[in-house]
Amino acid sequence: MDIEKNYQRWLSSPRVSDEDKELLRNMDEFQKKDAFFKSASFGTGGMRGHLGPGSNRINIQNLTRVTVAFAQYLDATVKDAKKRGLAISHDNRFKSREFTLSFADTLNQMGFNVYIFDDLRATPELSYAVRYYGCAGGIMVTASHNPATDNGYKVYDETGCQILPEEVDKMLALLEKLPDELSLEIPAVPEKGKTVIMPKEVDDSYCKEVESIQIHPELDKKDFVVVYSPQHGASYENAMRVFSECGYNIVPVAPQCVHDPAFGATKSPNPEVAAAWEMSLEYAKKYNADLAVMTDPDGDRCGLAYRDHNGEYHRLNGNQSGALLIDYILSGKKEKGEDLSNGVIYDTIVTSSFGSTIAASYGVKTESFLTGFKYIGNRILHYEKLGHGPKFLFGYEESYGCLINPFVRDKDGIQAILLYTEMTLYHLRHGKDLGEAYETLQKKFGFHHSVLKDIYFEGMEGDATMKKMMNTLHNERLDYLASYQIARTEDYQRQVCIDAENNVATMKRLPVSDVVKYFFEDGSTVCVRPSGTEPKVKFYIEVVSEDGKNMDEKAEEIYAAMKKVAGVD
Repeated sequence: MDIEKNYQRWLSSPRVSDEDKELLRNMDEFQKKDAFFKSASFGTGGMRGHLGPGSNRINIQNLTRVTVAFAQYLDATVKDAKKRGLAISHDNRFKSREFTLSFADTLNQMGFNVYIFDDLRATPELSYAVRYYGCAGGIMVTASHNPATDNGYKVYDETGCQILPEEVDKMLALLEKLPDELSLEIPAVPEKGKTVIMPKEVDDSYCKEVESIQIHPELDKKDFVVVYSPQHGASYENAMRVFSECGYNIVPVAPQCVHDPAFGATKSPNPEVAAAWEMSLEYAKKYNADLAVMTDPDGDRCGLAYRDHNGEYHRLNGNQSGALLIDYILSGKKEKGEDLSNGVIYDTIVTSSFGSTIAASYGVKTESFLTGFKYIGNRILHYEKLGHGPKFLFGYEESYGCLINPFVRDKDGIQAILLYTEMTLYHLRHGKDLGEAYETLQKKFGFHHSVLKDIYFEGMEGDATMKKMMNTLHNERLDYLASYQIARTEDYQRQVCIDAENNVATMKRLPVSDVVKYFFEDGSTVCVRPSGTEPKVKFYIEVVSEDGKNMDEKAEEIYAAMKKVAGVD
């Protein structure tokens, strides 16, 4: 793409506001390259990126063009799509409401009915609304846990699940046929659609479903205190309602309960980042809370920090909290006499093996998918259509995404924090904090230590470096990392599995993806993949041990060796 020509196209267009043109004129060379070296594209979680003018930016021009293509895709693939309409929701970010109203108008012009909320709502409730109204699809305006500079766009099918790559490809084929983002005219039809503001009963129904997931609602909640932060986001009102109706004493982190698009009271809106927890842990210490929980801005992810018997607070990562929740859910179902023999848990290829080990001890199998909760949602649908097969018991990703009951088809932070809260209370009433409960599981099933490392590759040059790095990993055969022998390598782009004797087997279980995973003889692993939503490469390292010794040191050794092989040492 000719960067200067693309830049001038925007600078001279009457469809670009004076405000945006001023931003364009003030761009330095790096910003100009990053904004115009390519067009914004779909990743594992839809589109995300910096707000602003440019072909590689999130703005009304680019997103309207995608909205038109998505509407055309639905009209071509879903019966009565216009009449059934779309549900749209948004988070607290800059321009999110403006985008939502604009998309509703665009869709109405194209003949589609539209359902929107009166204000922001979380991603899982958007999925629920699609199912509640029987819509043809849905749109969520969000950049999830990205910085305040960003916004984004996710699309959903008629089941409330994000659409799969093969369906995205069909939509993108229609997108390519449309005029460019500055020339597009809305393909209006004589019979316009209508926009309906969804009534309170949608919230009522959703919250009732969330509350139904409790396993031990009878637990004594006296003197049990929980601190909660929505990170300025869309879960606050419904999360507080659910907690209250379930009888919990919740202390909200007040400065982070304001729907501030600048995220002014937090150092990061991402629950995976330690800085996001500073204010929550201050509140926890002040109120002597037993637990602190957090949802990200669009409410699909969550995190937690528990207080130990010494009064110290410890965060759990998604693999640790997920393993604990698997044990809690399955033991609870077993206690109640539920047959688990036909049960299944869904995770991803970058999730720790600890959860599947625990599930197997209950006779429950695990199926693993590529990163992206849409694959889990689609698998639930697969067995529903089949009419028989394993019963869904739990789905999760290592990145703090969980689904307990599939009345929505995306990860649900409110479901997760409710059950994490109940699980913590249950263990406390049995004399254990979460750390002790986790230690019990490790002593029983083996020690698992998972580490996530990121390397950012900003701008046009960074994008090229990232692609070169991944190409190296796909083409270079490895026998060792540091001093640890590799037992097998799974290359999801080449769709092959290579063992230590260099035997090559074809893998066709999962779609093609830019991922390489290495398995060591002791069960430890390292998986490398570019993020689908940010300009970075992720390194998922898991060290498995019988005694739990020197696990962090081994993880660091593997990471250092991995960087050296990848050429980013």
